[in-house]
Amino acid sequence: MAPASDRPEFTRTVEVPRGIGRPARHAIAADAAERAALALRFGLVALDRLEAEVRIERLRGGLVRLSAALAADVVQSCVVSLDPVASHVAEAFVLLYGSGETGREVVLDGAAETVEPLDGDRIDIGEAVAQQLSLALDPFPRAAGASLDL
Repeated sequence: MAPASDRPEFTRTVEVPRGIGRPARHAIAADAAERAALALRFGLVALDRLEAEVRIERLRGGLVRLSAALAADVVQSCVVSLDPVASHVAEAFVLLYGSGETGREVVLDGAAETVEPLDGDRIDIGEAVAQQLSLALDPFPRAAGASLDL
């Protein structure tokens, strides 16, 4: 789901490091208003915590690597009973950015990775974390003891 406006709910735009081999580190956390807006966007009952440690480094060939680990405490609705289901999400991820073709693939560290478009020298690491959170959520949360007995 896209945000109601063009501005992401959890935006933390940072400058990409200029030199190769000089990574930048950022610790970010969503405040209460940002968590409420993200909960609405992702259809959550609540998002009680969202934090991330982010590392950005410039690579040879004009690529930028974003490596991050996010931690979140979420409450979703059970798909059976609609009861609240609390869970902890911990997810590490890597994204590559580069100028030029959108969606091209490169091989780094033995695996093909998609390159996201990089517009200028800034990346919204908050939105990157929010998108990864949405991918890490349990698509079928189930409360303890909930069943589909007919």
